[in-house]
Amino acid sequence: MRQNRKPSAVTDRSGLAGATRLVVKVGSSSLTTVGGGISEAALLGLVEQLAAVRNAGTELILVSSGAIAAGLAPLGLPRRPRDLATQQAAASVGQGLLMARYTQAFGAHGVTVGQVLLTADDLIRRQQYANAFRALNRLLALGVVPVVNENDTVATHEIRFGDNDRLAALVAHLVKADALVLFSDVDSVYDGPPAQGARRIPHVGSADDLRGASIGRTGTAGVGTGGMATKVEAATMAAESGIPALVTSTDNAARALAGEDVGTWFASRGNRRPARLLWLAHLADTRGRLILDDGAVTAVASGSRSLLPAGITSVDGDFEAGDPVELTDTAGLVVARGLVNYSSQELPEMLGRSTRELARNLGPHYEREVVHVDDIVLV
Repeated sequence: MRQNRKPSAVTDRSGLAGATRLVVKVGSSSLTTVGGGISEAALLGLVEQLAAVRNAGTELILVSSGAIAAGLAPLGLPRRPRDLATQQAAASVGQGLLMARYTQAFGAHGVTVGQVLLTADDLIRRQQYANAFRALNRLLALGVVPVVNENDTVATHEIRFGDNDRLAALVAHLVKADALVLFSDVDSVYDGPPAQGARRIPHVGSADDLRGASIGRTGTAGVGTGGMATKVEAATMAAESGIPALVTSTDNAARALAGEDVGTWFASRGNRRPARLLWLAHLADTRGRLILDDGAVTAVASGSRSLLPAGITSVDGDFEAGDPVELTDTAGLVVARGLVNYSSQELPEMLGRSTRELARNLGPHYEREVVHVDDIVLV
C-alpha cells in the first residue's frame, strides 16, 4: 500500500457497495445495554455485516466506542462517570473486554482484528501522524481490520477528541478512505425530533440543507458522549475535506453497506487538506487571539499569505509556541485560526515590526512568520 493511494470515486450512497476502503464508526449506544455491559447480540450482528464486507474485498477500519461503557458493570458503576480519572479507569477495564469480543466475533468469520488507540496528538503532530498512517496501512495490507478507539486511559481534557465521531472523520482523512459511515441508534438525520413526526433529511449537499433543522445532543442509551449533533459535525467535517459520509443506524448496516437508500448522505464538497487543519478548524481549543490590522486581515483572508508581526496590533490570552489561536480583526471578528510560532510572552515586543528588524535586534530566530500560511485555516 503506497502513501500516494488515491481514493476511488464514491459520488453517492450507491457507491458504498463498490468502495475499496471504508471507515465505519459505531457508537456506545449501539453496542451496550443501558446498564453499561456489552450487548452480545448487537455486537455479533454488526460484526457479521462488517465481516461480510471485509471478506468481499473492501478494506475496513472500525472506529468503535464502548470501552468506557463496557467497563461500567465490572467496576460496579451504575452510570457513566463524570470525572476524568474514573472514566480512564473504566476505559482501562472496558477496552480489553471490548477487544476480546471483537477478536472472537470477527475470528468466527475468518477475519483478524488489531487494536489501535489514538490521541489527538497522534493525528496533528507530523511525526505521530506519519507513524499512525504507516501502522494502519500495514495492518490493512496484512488483511487486518484495525479497531480504533480514542486512548481514553491516557487522554486528558486538553488533548482528547471529545467523541469518536470526529475521531472517525480524522481517521478517514488519514487513511484516504473512500467514504465514512457513522452508525448509531437513529436511522437518519431528521429536521426535528423523529417521535414528533419530523422529516428525514436524505441528502446534504451544503449547509443550507440543514438550515432550520433541530438536531438533538444525546442518544437513547445514555452511555455515549456524542449524539446526532456530533455525527452531523463529523460528517460535515469529512465532506468538507472531500470524503463523503453516511449517517444511519446499526439496524440499517446491511442495507447501508449495500448502497441502498437509507440514512442521510453527506456529499463531498471540498478538497482534502492536512489533518491538523481539520483539527484546527473543528476541534482545537484556542488559547488566545491575535488582533490584526486591516492589511493583515486582507492578507490572511486571501488564503495565500502568512501572518507577520508587522500586521498584529495586540495580543490576548496566555499561550505557548505551537498552540492554536484565533486571528481577528480590530472589531473582534474571527477570520481564521492558526498555530502560533511564538508565545504570548514573546509577541508583545515584536508587534508592528518587520521580521528583518527583529532578526537584526533580537536574533535570527525571530525572522519567522508568527503564523505560517500552512498552519492557518479560514473560518
